[in-house]
Parts: sequence; C-alpha cells; structure tokens
Amino acid sequence: MGRYQSVDRDRVLDAAETIVRTRGIAALTIDAVAKAAGISKGGVQSSFGTKDQLIAAMYERWGTEFNTEVARLAGEAPSPMARLRAHIEVTSRTDKAEGDRAAGLMASLLNAPEHLTHSREWYASRLEGIDVSTPEGRRARLAFLATEGVFMLRCFGFMKMSEREWREIFADIRGLLEVS
Repeated sequence: MGRYQSVDRDRVLDAAETIVRTRGIAALTIDAVAKAAGISKGGVQSSFGTKDQLIAAMYERWGTEFNTEVARLAGEAPSPMARLRAHIEVTSRTDKAEGDRAAGLMASLLNAPEHLTHSREWYASRLEGIDVSTPEGRRARLAFLATEGVFMLRCFGFMKMSEREWREIFADIRGLLEVS
C-alpha cells in the first residue's frame, strides 16, 4: 500500500495558472493540471473537486492577494478614497505576467457565469462609501472605471502601450483624485 502524499494546493494553483496564462482557459483540464503539478488526477480532484471549483480557487487566491496588497497600501481603517487610491496604485503596478494571469482568470468567467456574482460584488465593493452625487465622488468613480478599463485593454491585448504610456495614463488617473 502506497504512502499518502499531501497535495500542496498552492503548487497546484500555480500549475493551473501557468496553463491558463500560457495556453489559455480551454487548455485547463484536471489532467493537464495534474501533469503540470506532478501529481495524480485524483490528487487534483481531492483538493479541488471539479474544474469549476479549481477555477473558483484560482479566482479566490488572486482576489485575496490583490485585496491584501490594497489593504497594506491603504493602511489601518482607511477612508473609501484611501482604499480607492490603493486599488489604483496596486493596479498600476501590474506587470506582464500578472496581467496575463488576470486576463486568463477573467476569460474563465465567460465559461463559468456562476462566478460572475462574486466578481460583480467585488467590483461594487470598490466604490463602497464613495458619494457619487458629489464632484469628488464622480471623479473617483471615473478614476476607478478608467483604471479597470485600461487594465483590461492592456491585459487582453486590445491596446498596446509602452511602460511610459502606462505610467502616464495612471498619472492622469491619479490626477482625477486630486482635490481641486
């Protein structure tokens, strides 16, 4: 009888993300993840169950990492504007690998609409506490939408931009949040 090996969930998630980033969401199968992680299909299934549950775990980990970094930058008991500024800053630091990861995970939402509810709630929470009936609140909303728009345009490859352009765009976005 073989010895039970514990499965390193993070290693499996890393393997799954690599598949999505390099080969696309269509290539993500339990078998492909098992091979990439060097474990059995049963090991993947015992840790995550189905492919949809694996995608949910990938999405959850990505969101947790992002939220942790936003919280770190925003500081203790941040105002809604401080949280939004931190969100914009974390997004502006996205490199190619992280952008590819994000694009792959977002593309997976098209094939798994049940994950859209969580995504919608996450996006809505970004503007929580910001009074969009004020000029400052409307500029904050515009800054958030511009941040997400440029992020998606770049990550999905719909618009090529140099690092200089990326930095300039985020300088413009940050300018929307400056008090007039």
